[in-house]
Amino acid sequence: ILFVFGCSSIFAQNAIDGNWKGTRETENGTFEINYTFKVEGKVVTGVWKTQFGEAKLEDGKIEGKKFSYSISFNDNKMSSTAELISDDEILVKNERGEMKLKRVK
Repeated sequence: ILFVFGCSSIFAQNAIDGNWKGTRETENGTFEINYTFKVEGKVVTGVWKTQFGEAKLEDGKIEGKKFSYSISFNDNKMSSTAELISDDEILVKNERGEMKLKRVK
């Protein structure tokens, strides 16, 4: 029985794992941004998707509820920091401002 409990904690899901959605206001209007995050140890991986395309998250790191990553898109690289502020909300900050993401259930 002890072995079963030990294994279940190894495979426990991180609080940011899963699908998240936010919106960004631009001069061309509002567009939706979707993220899929996956945490393995202290590494964050995943995908960023918009109506314009998608990109893999790069350089992802996590410490507690705070994490960071970069996205390369159209020959640009944008670095972001983020924090899980509740079970269903992440605050993302980068050179384009702040954006709240909501968990997609």
